[in-house]
Amino acid sequence: MKTIKGPAVFLAQFVDSQPPFNSLDGLCKWASDLGYKGIQIPTWETFLIDLDKAAESQDYCDELKGKINSYGLEITELSTHLQGQLVAVHPAYDIMFDNFAPDVLKGKPKERTKWAIETVKKAATASRRMGIKAHATFSGALLWHTAHPWPQRPAGLVEMGFDELAKRWMPILNHFDEEGVDVCYEIHPGEDLHDGDTFERFLEATGNHQRVNILYDPSHFVLQQLDYIEYIDHYHEFIKAFHVKDSEFNPTGKKGAFGGYNDWGDRAGRYRSLGDGQIDFKTIFSKLTQYGCDVWAVMEWECCIKSPEQGAREGAMFIKDHIIEATTKTFDDFAGAEIDSDQLKRILGL
Repeated sequence: MKTIKGPAVFLAQFVDSQPPFNSLDGLCKWASDLGYKGIQIPTWETFLIDLDKAAESQDYCDELKGKINSYGLEITELSTHLQGQLVAVHPAYDIMFDNFAPDVLKGKPKERTKWAIETVKKAATASRRMGIKAHATFSGALLWHTAHPWPQRPAGLVEMGFDELAKRWMPILNHFDEEGVDVCYEIHPGEDLHDGDTFERFLEATGNHQRVNILYDPSHFVLQQLDYIEYIDHYHEFIKAFHVKDSEFNPTGKKGAFGGYNDWGDRAGRYRSLGDGQIDFKTIFSKLTQYGCDVWAVMEWECCIKSPEQGAREGAMFIKDHIIEATTKTFDDFAGAEIDSDQLKRILGL
């Protein structure tokens, strides 16, 4: 068993033009004052990290890590969720996902994909330079528009889609392997890796690449009505990152899992602040601890009701209260005694 590290916070949803959320120092002090011990850094926010410099300069990485450490914080993972998304984009989504790309690449999907692949690879090198062993990202999606298909999917389409997805990710995975860093795909609706079956399809398509791992976030499974507890039993050996985010699912006679095109506040399935949703975090933390998952518990705030400031304040204590200090002994050790083989035979009546 292993004690989960934390609490930590994903900074992406807190970045703002107003202090303290508009600078690395401001965010670090804010997080530290709230009781967080780690931060997950979104690499598309260049004022938090210059990924080009981080991939090239050990001095830059040492200085960045030293600054963060000076606030009593560790870097849990770097995140390339947006850049990872651009590794695989179906043409139907080109216009919307161009928002994640540099202006010079907008309207150029092939060049955008090449840029995304090289950018995620830079995150591997930056992670290694800063002693980080896991990386958070999205897989992207070529098949998502066929998740509930009409007309029916032609035979072979899914296999071809996962083969292509693996082909795009293999250079990245190989580079991460060279750098000694695990790629943790957030299993998420909208991605081709959105449940257990799709994770297994991708794993097989990559030849069971040892760097293919999971960022576990139970909130996405509630919205799919997937058993998020049993998921840990199936995939605990792959869980190398952990987002602590709550959610709820309240279907009505008018709407269910697909949401009726409603805004988040009006959907049956919606994300909530920690403790305000339906997720059984006590069991989750117990399972992850028992299986020895070496992860940081990273709060991700996405709530359609509560403010991010309140969510962050409450989230630090919520995670702290759920972290289990893994025991090193059993409760009945006090009754034990030195027993030799002869005694064992006598106990068995041999």
